[in-house]
Parts: sequence; C-alpha cells; structure tokens
Amino acid sequence: MEYAIGQSLKTYAGGLGYLAGSFMRSAYELKQNIVGIGILWKYGYYDQGRKTDQAMEVVFREKMYRFLVDTKIRFTIKISGHEVWVTAFYLPPGIFKTAPLFFLTTDLPENDHLAHTVSHKLYDCNPETQAAAAILLGEGGAKLLEQLNFQPELYHLNESHALPLIFYLFRQYGSIGEVRKRVVFTNHTPEPGGNLKSDVYLLHKMGFAGDLPLEQMKSITQSKDYLDHTLTALRFAGKANAVSGIHLNTLRDMWNGFSDVCELISITNAQNYSYWADKQMYEALKAGDDRALTGRKRACKASLFEEVADQCGVLLDPGVLTIVFAKRFAGYKRSELLLHDMDFFHNLLTDEMRPVQMIWAGKPYPMDYPAIASFDKIVNLCKTLPNCAILTGYELKLSRLLKQGADVWLNTPRLNHEASGTSGMSAAMNGCVNVSIPDGWFPEFARDGVNSFIIPNTEVTEHKFQQDETDAHNLYSLLSETVIPMYYDRPLEWIKVMKNSMTDVIPRFDSNRMADEYYTKLYTGSAFA
Repeated sequence: MEYAIGQSLKTYAGGLGYLAGSFMRSAYELKQNIVGIGILWKYGYYDQGRKTDQAMEVVFREKMYRFLVDTKIRFTIKISGHEVWVTAFYLPPGIFKTAPLFFLTTDLPENDHLAHTVSHKLYDCNPETQAAAAILLGEGGAKLLEQLNFQPELYHLNESHALPLIFYLFRQYGSIGEVRKRVVFTNHTPEPGGNLKSDVYLLHKMGFAGDLPLEQMKSITQSKDYLDHTLTALRFAGKANAVSGIHLNTLRDMWNGFSDVCELISITNAQNYSYWADKQMYEALKAGDDRALTGRKRACKASLFEEVADQCGVLLDPGVLTIVFAKRFAGYKRSELLLHDMDFFHNLLTDEMRPVQMIWAGKPYPMDYPAIASFDKIVNLCKTLPNCAILTGYELKLSRLLKQGADVWLNTPRLNHEASGTSGMSAAMNGCVNVSIPDGWFPEFARDGVNSFIIPNTEVTEHKFQQDETDAHNLYSLLSETVIPMYYDRPLEWIKVMKNSMTDVIPRFDSNRMADEYYTKLYTGSAFA
C-alpha cells in the first residue's frame, strides 16, 4: 500500500513504506526477479504543516510526478457493483535504483468523482474507501500483470492491504490449496490498526471478494459477521513471516489455536545501506580516523540544526549531546515518555556542565487525534523550555537529516508492541547510538554498553500506566548515570560505542540480507516445491 522510494515520490506514510523502499532498492542491487505494485496517491499521505499557533495542521495537496511513465494501459475492476477504470504509471529502475514498480490509479476522466477518490488518500479513514483501495491494489494489481502478459510464480502480500487478490485467485483456480501455492504473506505489527476486522456484509457489498456469493465468502474465510484480514491472509498463504524473532513469538501467541494457519517464520526487517548510510562516516571508520569521524558527525549536527532554526527559531549547539525521538506518533511508541517527570527533563536541558538537547519529529495518522494532541503538547512545551524543538515534515529527507545529526536515537515502545522498528537501523548507519527498550529488532543487535544502551526491561504484566512510570524512571537512570556521563566525561568510550554500532549494524541489518532471505526462506521451500 506504500513505498518510500524517494522524497519526491510521496506514496508512503512511515515505517512500512520505508521498509518497502529498502526492499525494492536491494532487489535492484541483487538483480532479483521482482516487480512491485502500489497505488499512486493523488494527495499522498498528507502534508504535515503548522497552524498559526505552531500546532500541527493536516494538509492535503495534489502531487505531480512527471518522471513516472504513463503506460496507457486501461482496464476495469468492479467496486460496489460499478465498473471502475484503472491505469498504471511505471517507475523505471534507473530513476531511483529500484526494482521495477507500477502505481495504479483510478484518477481518470472515464470515472465519476467517487471512483476518483479511491486513489486520492493513503489510508483514508472511510471504511468503504479503504475496501475500494484494497480491491484496486489486490484485484487491480493482478489484472495489471495480466495486461502485461506477465504470469508471476508468486504473489507477496506485504500486510493484508491487497487481500482481494486471494479472492481473485480463488475464483480463477477454484481452491484454497491452489491459492496457497501462489501466495506468501508478511505481517508487520501486532497492533489492532494493522490487523483489520471488517463487517463482512460491507465487504460483500463493496465487491471485496468479486462475485463470490456471500455465504461462500464467509465459508472459505471461516467468518461470521466480521472478516479478520490478517487471519484470512494467514489461512490463504502458503507461508508467512514475522519481522523479528520477538514478533514471531508474538504472532504464534496471537494465532495459536486458530485452524488452518500457514507456517510462520521470521525474517527480521532491515534498511538499505546504499541509501541510508553516511559514506563519509564509514570512510573515516574504515580508515581508523576518529577525528574525521567525529568531525563529520559535528558537521551533520550543524546541518540538522539549520533546519531546527528555520522551523522553530531555536539555535542548538553541535557540541551538546543531542537526543532525537523521530517516528510515527502512535500511543504505544510513547513520544512523551521522557516527559513523565518534568523536573528531571528540565534539569536535563539546563544542566550547565552536561546539557542535553532534545528534538522530536513524526507524523501521526491524520485522524489520530490523541497522537496529534501529543504532538501539540510537545509543541507547547518547546515554546517554554530551552534546548528542545519539534519538527514537521518527517519524510525521507528529514529522516536522513535527523539520523545524520543525532547523537542518541531514542526508541521507547511498550514492550511486545514494536514488531520490528527500523529507524534505529538506519540511525546506526549514520553514527547514532541507540537507546532503546529491548523490543523488535533491537535484542538481535544490541550489546548493552558496547554498541548501544538497553533501557532495563519492565514487567509486561503491569498495567500500562505503571509500566510507563517504571520505564520512564529506568530511562532517566540510564541517561543520567551512564549515557550522559560517558558522552561528556569519557569521549573515547563514546566514540568506541559509536563505531561498534556502525560496524555491527552491517551486514545483518542491511536490506540486502533481508531481500536474500525473502528469496531463500519465503519465496522458495517445501510449500512451493
């Protein structure tokens, strides 16, 4: 549903898109036989702006992409009983060095306004529009390949957004067994927002399963009044993967006891070294030139601070320890955890001997009002506190700038809620030191005090508010007793941790490893022999 390919191609919201972008880049580098299919969102996800009081504003603005190639292909899909025209735009591999990509759109003069809106906004909050977009991606993607006379050996559903594909294949081949031979599935999150349950009668009305009778649709999906999208994908796929070892355990716990679930394996997420890594830092690392390494980091901090000054009117100091929290704002990611004790946070910012600078950035879902309220709360705090700022426009360009300029990359999800998390990987490729809850990918990477710092574990049996309090105080102790003193008092040790981080993240968390594992572990094997 989303691909983060380049700053100028705004077809993504956050981590899922970043991962898909890295996957497509690695497929290009490895010359894998892969074609990507997505949707050309006319208004993108949204543009994150500011209101007159600096609070966050959601702006939808039409996007133009003259570098995409109009294929001139025309075909129809049926949505809610109506024929809707579809075309595709092509992204040639040479433009951004990716595997070939096609982007579907219904924004055609042959369609009425309602049909146009199917490809207007990524993750539209209207359930009917969501279902229509799924039909466009799933059935429309399959029909596009038919128009191209291309018969895939295997379809890979990256999340359940393209679920109508399985019904399209079922109508073609007549059995779940035949569909399983042709489909694999990746789940990226245990969060409810990424595991939809939809009214089966609404889906039938929309044509989610094509012309399958309602009772047959309910029978083959083992549904009653609601269709569980993730469970259905797990039942129709030949094999499925989690995106970290911890996530695999979580998935097995979630789906244990459900019948007909396919084999579950783990392929840990990764990010593309060629795109994300700061090559000057790695050249200095390879040469053993610590002065050049720290000099490059300081220069990158100065570049980031120009953006901070431009957006927020705050002048930060490249010589001061800078902590960054940057990711999609969502409740379980806990953007406010460092603010649990405001006296402690104020002391961090104002310590004359060992001061700290704090930067936040991130885009909530445009209708996630609690997350937007959290963003706005931090906006107002930054108006009254020194040495802190919150930035808007957290897309690829700003993400790179933040990772190049941060000293510490902070990650504070509630334990077992972050399936993988990938921002810390690309942060490490830019000389950042991760300070994180041991969730998702992090336990597979972290060596506490050697290449990163682990926020001590808390009991997940605690109520979430008690868990937040415990984690906050563990974070405060780690920062005040270990991280900050090392940065200021033992800079050679800090540089060593920084260098270990840059070394250890490669090649394990380069997406070339991940793409290779998709081929060898998910795309081939006994299920497809």
